[in-house]
Amino acid sequence: MTDADAGEEAIEVDFGDDGLVPAIAQDAESGEVLMLAYVSPEALDRTRETGEAHYYSRSRDELWHKGGSSGHTQEVREVRVDCDADTLLYLVDQNVGACHTGHRSCFHRTIDGERVGERVFDPDEVY
Repeated sequence: MTDADAGEEAIEVDFGDDGLVPAIAQDAESGEVLMLAYVSPEALDRTRETGEAHYYSRSRDELWHKGGSSGHTQEVREVRVDCDADTLLYLVDQNVGACHTGHRSCFHRTIDGERVGERVFDPDEVY
């Protein structure tokens, strides 16, 4: 069987010992990386059922609908899985900002502390 033939059936995601996989949310149009979060089997099922991104909050120990409280949802155009089936890529249309700090992307700073990302909302007004 060739790699071209391998894409004909659904991929079984390897959720590992803790039941979670990392998921990268990437803007479907621009390719900008917006955030990284974790996904449980239930979160992946909800994402596929609703078309909006769902994650698993490790700090709150609960399923999390992205934008559920802020309204800043992610419409998921496609879910991709890496070659080891242990990481997901959500290609999304981001409504306003992805980051709870008010920035479009969670990756709005360099390692040296330079701000490189755009702030698109005031978190004090949203949360």
